Amino acid sequence: MQIRPAELAAIRAGDIDVAFRRWERPRVRVGTRMRTAVGLVEVTSVDRVPMRSLTAADARRAGAASLAALRHGLDRLHADRPVYRIGLRYAGVDPRHALREAVPDAAEIDAIVAWLDRLDRASPAGPWTRATLLLIDELPATRAPELAQRMGRDTPSFKQNVRKLKERGLTESLDIGYRLSARGAAVLDHEGHPRSVPGRAVPEPGIPLPHIGAAATRALTAHGVVRLEQVAGLSESDVLALHGVGPYALRHLRTAMDAAGLSFRDDSGASPHAGAAPETS
Repeated sequence: MQIRPAELAAIRAGDIDVAFRRWERPRVRVGTRMRTAVGLVEVTSVDRVPMRSLTAADARRAGAASLAALRHGLDRLHADRPVYRIGLRYAGVDPRHALREAVPDAAEIDAIVAWLDRLDRASPAGPWTRATLLLIDELPATRAPELAQRMGRDTPSFKQNVRKLKERGLTESLDIGYRLSARGAAVLDHEGHPRSVPGRAVPEPGIPLPHIGAAATRALTAHGVVRLEQVAGLSESDVLALHGVGPYALRHLRTAMDAAGLSFRDDSGASPHAGAAPETS
């Protein structure tokens, strides 16, 4: 179930608690917790409703400008399908965020290593876990098809494998490709694997950049900006001055920062978030 960034921010703030979709059959279940850019969003209800029963209050709860706008949106695509009302609520931060930033102790590392070994033994294509972690460490923010080609794998199966690593907090997804987490780096270091860049800095804790497009992501990461907290050290004009960053990226950055309680630095030079200045070297 796709939800736009602005709607996610409103769900997190409690301003939106329902969504309406035209589906042939329900695509989510009550109790489902979806991982989103703002954290976990839980499905609290799924009900088929007649279009004629929708009200202005429904439109407000869904974040629509008006009842007419809500109905128009539902009629734009698949007008022959029934309408479902989905209850939604913010259910907290994605637990993987904290997990990937937590450096495991010796017992945890042993458990992770044993799990990686089981994945390797069960793979019909042969061991892949350490090679995948090392490749992501070597080539962060690289498109998945390029990484898959280097591994001699097709892109869908490569992505599926990376998702397994992500579930254990060993990697994190970027707008382009992936990066090794502090947890993943600790496992590689513990096993003594040769890192492509010895002493590569462990990823800083914080909120990763939202999906803002490949060009904008490249522009920010090239300046060492990979977290929202670092964006807060820049003014809007600073961000727009970067080649590849346009209104679309700025809008999504602003929405993500609002949801996180952050804001851009004032153009006067005074930052409302001390210590959030980005790395530029």
